[in-house]
Amino acid sequence: MNVAVSTRGKSKSNHKLRQGPGRPTLTNEELLDKALDLFLENGFERTTIDAITASAGMAKRTVYLRYSDKTALFKAALQRAIEDWIVPVERLRAAESDDVEETLLRVGQILMENLMSPAGLRLLRITNAESARMPEIGAYTTQNGTGPTIAYLADLIQRRIPFRSDIADAQEAAFAFLYLVACGPATMAAWGVVLDAAAIDRHTQYCVRLFLYGLLPREAAGAARGANGSAQSGPAHAETNVPRSQQALETENRRLKKLLLDSMLQVAALKERQGS
Repeated sequence: MNVAVSTRGKSKSNHKLRQGPGRPTLTNEELLDKALDLFLENGFERTTIDAITASAGMAKRTVYLRYSDKTALFKAALQRAIEDWIVPVERLRAAESDDVEETLLRVGQILMENLMSPAGLRLLRITNAESARMPEIGAYTTQNGTGPTIAYLADLIQRRIPFRSDIADAQEAAFAFLYLVACGPATMAAWGVVLDAAAIDRHTQYCVRLFLYGLLPREAAGAARGANGSAQSGPAHAETNVPRSQQALETENRRLKKLLLDSMLQVAALKERQGS
């Protein structure tokens, strides 16, 4: 699973590909979009250059002037899609506030929204399908997507959450946040399980609290939660709020387990229908 943010601006080429006398021009970006649509619909193996050129309305020689073979075209199409989809790290920084829990919730919601978007699910399906055969795809998405995301989250955790750690601990915590908060619903959606917005929002809120108050020491977690449930400092409510928080987490944990079981049953039913 790769969740992407970017530390650099996007640069696009508007290079035009000439299709021959009397035919309209097609930008390279449009060619890559059409190619990616076919790769997603049919898979890499079943997608042919002939099908791509027919969809794009251009001659094969025109495509081969730009890309040496189908693999090069596929990688270029996937790379462009990832670059268009990634969330700029500046957007995540802009979501930060004085409230730690609110900051983590906003960041989690942005990452979740990006993953659950049509473009996000499309990339998740196609990278999962092809990364085993083309490891360089996984390496690219990790380097340009998950890597910058983890770096930002580790920095955020070190700056905002008062737990004793070195950079390695902060990176482990960043991985935990990313996979705990963002990856579950996206994986289920990629399997064909339909989750409504309310369920996704409940999941995000629950996992953010589970991460934050699980990361803090017991006393700090109780103090941070405070009487009104918001992140704040001070030891006044450390002993009275922690048990109540644990009870709420246990209740929510049971609810999410039931949701996961229901989702797995939906996946099994979907696979059974597809196989029949």
